[in-house]
Amino acid sequence: MREAWRMFRRNVPALVGLAILIMIVLATLYGHFLYAGDPFEIVWAPHEAPMIAPEFPLGTDYLGRDIVAGMLTGGGPTLTVGAVAAAITMFIGVSLGALAGYYGGWMDNLLMRFTEFFQVLPALLFAMILVTLFSPSMLTIAMAIGVVSWPQTARLTRAEFLKIKELEYVTAARAIGARNGRIIWKVILPNAAPPLIVSATLTIGVAILFEAGLSFLGLGDPNVMSWGLMIGANRDFILDAWWPVTFPGLAIFLTVLAVSLIGDGLNDAFNPKLRER
Repeated sequence: MREAWRMFRRNVPALVGLAILIMIVLATLYGHFLYAGDPFEIVWAPHEAPMIAPEFPLGTDYLGRDIVAGMLTGGGPTLTVGAVAAAITMFIGVSLGALAGYYGGWMDNLLMRFTEFFQVLPALLFAMILVTLFSPSMLTIAMAIGVVSWPQTARLTRAEFLKIKELEYVTAARAIGARNGRIIWKVILPNAAPPLIVSATLTIGVAILFEAGLSFLGLGDPNVMSWGLMIGANRDFILDAWWPVTFPGLAIFLTVLAVSLIGDGLNDAFNPKLRER
């Protein structure tokens, strides 16, 4: 881990991504202390352009709501959905992939056929159906994204387990009487963690885009402000006022870009060939 951190610190794009992500997280956590405002309160005339009124630097939306207040408040739910959805994705994918890769045989065939069934389903359409069946909420959206996003993680975990389970230290663990559960979670999984960590990082960015897409289509929680909800609510007026859509879209772009840069940096840091070089 120390060597990986040393490699990560030498990766300038990854450090830039980390700095951007930290600033975004801090803005969503503490921005309301510096800029007080209710994102649902009508505070000015509709579609006031940025910097027209000093108290509303990014202007107002089609209802006259403050865009800055909406972005500071909406960043928290957007990032939370991304993190929770990534956690659900990793939990399902790692669990099924580990069992399939370790035991092989009929269990591998059964779990991989189950994985392929979910993999061929249109992810966005399936997520829309799940959100529609249940009352739209941030938890429902996060669970729907997690349920449709895990097959790739499962296949990656399976491949790592197939590669590692035949190595000498795993054979030694079996020889001293270690149970299968201990070998899976205590011996193999820690050594398979580097690519899974990279996958989890990139999954957060995908989940944020999923949440924005669902909210854009009107399937988000109308009682919780998010960047996707802001874009979806103002999309019909983009020709009259570009700023209510552009600024939340830019926030999503920067967040996903930062997560992707961090993921690439982690991928390079955990690559043993690059460390040797």
